[in-house]
Amino acid sequence: MEERLKELAGLLSAALPAAVTGSEIRHRELSIRVGRAALPEVLRFLRDDPKCRFTILCDICGVDFPDRPLRFEVVYNLLSIRLNQRIRIKVETDENEPVPSATGLYSSAGWWEREAWDLYGIYFSDNPDLRRILTDYGFEGHPLRKDFPLTGYVELRYDERQKRVVYEPVRLQQEFRSFDFLSPWEGMDKVLPGDEKTGEGEGAPPAGGAAGGAG
Repeated sequence: MEERLKELAGLLSAALPAAVTGSEIRHRELSIRVGRAALPEVLRFLRDDPKCRFTILCDICGVDFPDRPLRFEVVYNLLSIRLNQRIRIKVETDENEPVPSATGLYSSAGWWEREAWDLYGIYFSDNPDLRRILTDYGFEGHPLRKDFPLTGYVELRYDERQKRVVYEPVRLQQEFRSFDFLSPWEGMDKVLPGDEKTGEGEGAPPAGGAAGGAG
């Protein structure tokens, strides 16, 4: 398997020397890095070349590295039934630089690109319908960014006076900020609720009981 992956990596490097900037084999899978502008050319080659035939786009994922100048990685996972192989294509970008859309090559790409846009804010140029797909229409921000607060920026509730759903800034109650890290067993009192009514010391048998029973 690894020899076949090395042959595929060599084929791509020879056919697309300016587009493929790096490759590696990990966990018996081939990953390649390509320039953002060269992405359509690489995807078209992988789909149409007789030695590749990666005709199925399994998914498109986003990865966030806030400390990098190009903080986002867009990962394309392709499958070739003919070769019985998978390949992973990685493209780097940021909040401002758009990634060329793959919808012209793979019809399923539209849904995956909408998800990456919704959750990460990665923009895809030439996508015909780049709208939010998982969050609400009026949602602000992108939930899977590592700089996005876990509580969100706004909360919604039904206002009985206005008879409609309203959006308000998140207000955290003080109780929400207090955490008890003890497990229920560590924090539990030795005397269980109700046992104090017996008036007997710790380790004594319950009231009405007997240490030794008689028939």
